[in-house]
Amino acid sequence: MPREKSERKTGERRLEVLKALAQMLEAPRWEKITTAALAARLDVSEAALYRHFASKAQMFEGLIEFIENSVFGLANRIVADEPDGRRQADKLVEMLLAFAEKNPGMVRVMIGEALVGEHERLQVRMNHFYDRFEATLKQSLRDATDGDAAGRASAMVRYALGCLHQYAKSGFARKPVENLA
Repeated sequence: MPREKSERKTGERRLEVLKALAQMLEAPRWEKITTAALAARLDVSEAALYRHFASKAQMFEGLIEFIENSVFGLANRIVADEPDGRRQADKLVEMLLAFAEKNPGMVRVMIGEALVGEHERLQVRMNHFYDRFEATLKQSLRDATDGDAAGRASAMVRYALGCLHQYAKSGFARKPVENLA
C-alpha cells in the first residue's frame, strides 16, 4: 500500500506545481517564470520540482494538455448536443472564450506569450490545438453554410485569438466574451 500512497502524492504534487505555474501566469505584469521563482512560490527546492517534471517545458506541456482536454471535452459535448451547425460553431467559439476568461493564466499559454524562449515544440503543439479547433468549426459549418465553411471557420479562429490577445494585453480586464453577440 505505501506505493499507492506515494504515487497519489506524486500526482497531487504535479497538480500543485501546474496550478502554481498557472497562477503565476495570471499576474497582469508578466515576467518570464523561472523554476527558482516557481519553487519559491511552492516553498520547495528546484530539485523537488524536477522530481515531478523533467523540465520546465514538461510543466508547460502539462498546462497545454489541460487546455486540450478541457476545450475538446467541452467541444465534443457541444457537437453532440447542438444539431444546428451554425449554432454549434457559435457555441464552440463562445466556449473557448469562456474557458479563457475562467483560466486567465492559460491564456498566456494559448496565445504563445508564455512559450517565448521555451522549447519550440510547445508552440507547435499550441498551433496544432488551433488547427484542430478550426477543423472542428469547419466540420460544424460544412453542412450549415453556403460552401465557405473553411473561410468562416478560419475567420472565427482569428476572431477568438484576437479576443484572447486583447484579454491578455489588457491585464485580463477586457473580458473575451464581452462583445461576443
